[in-house]
Amino acid sequence: MDRIYNGMRASDLGTEGWRRPWSGGNGGNCVEVRKLPDGRVAFRQSTDPDGPALIYTLGEISAFIRGAKAGQADFLLS
Repeated sequence: MDRIYNGMRASDLGTEGWRRPWSGGNGGNCVEVRKLPDGRVAFRQSTDPDGPALIYTLGEISAFIRGAKAGQADFLLS
């Protein structure tokens, strides 16, 4: 795999290994994630698998999950 960068085509990361860690009653619009060989995590929209991938470090993902569990993202629900 060539250079991995934020905003690259998600399909360029391959078709294997994408998972839906959560899904709701949203008509099939889900976020899919894939752990990359270097430890980073890629996100894509399930309805647009050729669209852009957002790439985050493991530290960034960890901070987001910890913050969400602590209620720091609750403002997004109101």
